[in-house]
Amino acid sequence: MTWTETTNLKFCLLNAENLFLLFDEPPTKDVLKFNERQWQGQSISVYENKSLKKCEDIAKTLLDINADVIMLCEVGGFESLKNFNHLFMNDAYSPCLIEGNSDRNIDVGFLIRKDLPFYFDLLSNKARPINYLYPHERQSLAAGYPVKGGKITGSHRFSRDVVELKFFKQDKDKPFFIILLTHLKSRLDPERIDPNGFERRQAELRTLLEIYKELEQAHPDIPIMVSGDFNGNASMQNTDEEFRDIYSSTGLKDVFEVANLTAEQRATFYQVKSSARTEGRQIDFAFLSPSCQALLKPNSALAYRYKDEFGSERSIPQTMEAKSRIPSDHYPIVFEIENIKLR
Repeated sequence: MTWTETTNLKFCLLNAENLFLLFDEPPTKDVLKFNERQWQGQSISVYENKSLKKCEDIAKTLLDINADVIMLCEVGGFESLKNFNHLFMNDAYSPCLIEGNSDRNIDVGFLIRKDLPFYFDLLSNKARPINYLYPHERQSLAAGYPVKGGKITGSHRFSRDVVELKFFKQDKDKPFFIILLTHLKSRLDPERIDPNGFERRQAELRTLLEIYKELEQAHPDIPIMVSGDFNGNASMQNTDEEFRDIYSSTGLKDVFEVANLTAEQRATFYQVKSSARTEGRQIDFAFLSPSCQALLKPNSALAYRYKDEFGSERSIPQTMEAKSRIPSDHYPIVFEIENIKLR
């Protein structure tokens, strides 16, 4: 009988809500003693640093979760991720981020525990066309008119990026586990050219699935995860129109669906209504390939609820003021994948 080395990995996915930590000088841990005014005064960047209290609360959350691989959205570049790891996470992780296309400079990135028995490689898809033009651009192109600063463009790119993280033992071209991490187009449409960002988000989703299928074909039977902030309901129940291709063209299944959690247990974002009624929705997802679904550790999947200073779960915010006090406007997704073969 041939012995096969395996490993178990604990994952966390979190939209950290504008995690900017920028300093004019390399920070030391003395900055953790500052008040908020002093903390914000350490940088002349146009981007306001995330408050010291919220950074501390996110760190407490992540240290409590104790994941091996932390997948983050809305990170203010590699410098912010590196500073967060140094100041708040005891340098226990390797920061891993490629800056993408965001016009808000919010990127997707990873914190990967340093003592894991394998290597990793990161690839960006930020230059990949998503085969999409806005309606007015399609009309201009059809008429032969110049668009986008005087030239006809063939397609837009991802709003942020889709990054590929591959874990491998010796050869990066022979990974044993693959993660796609993204942050799809938001529902904002300030230019009033794509209501609720629907068409752009749908195009990004379809290109994301193209990348997944290419990896699935190149690495059959290797567990693959497709995760991130999808900015809509991509679950199997009442699926938003732009996400239906997930179920019609792939075998991907959300980790909470595999775990059979209730709708209430799956909520990762709470919208406080004007009537003071709070509505919980899942807009963050970790989709698992069929081979990965079989490796989900029973009872490990949950939407983590933030805790107070006494270690008790905080109540779901019922007002905007209460929502402003939680570390992020999104809640972390946590789960474990076990018996991964280190091929």
